Amino acid sequence: MSAECATDRDALADLTAFQRDLLWALSHEDARKGTALKTYLADYYGEEINHSRLYQNLDALVERDLVAKAARDRRTNEYSLTEAARRALEARRAWEAGGDE
Repeated sequence: MSAECATDRDALADLTAFQRDLLWALSHEDARKGTALKTYLADYYGEEINHSRLYQNLDALVERDLVAKAARDRRTNEYSLTEAARRALEARRAWEAGGDE
């Protein structure tokens, strides 16, 4: 396994499951509003997602350079994966598939 691939995969290793689910949700579209992510995850979990839980976790992912945050308009932000997050998710998929032994 290359050092770069291990580093990419390790970027996800100490995230919470909720944070990894946020990244997964963002991997399906270029950018999403927080409310769209909240709805997507509420459907997945089968329960309402707390507003502060969502945004605290998104902010943590922004701080780790895994998510980019941009103003869509005066009231709305949108979130998208960074290149580092895309590489980390790709490395994780390879690892889960057993292709990185």
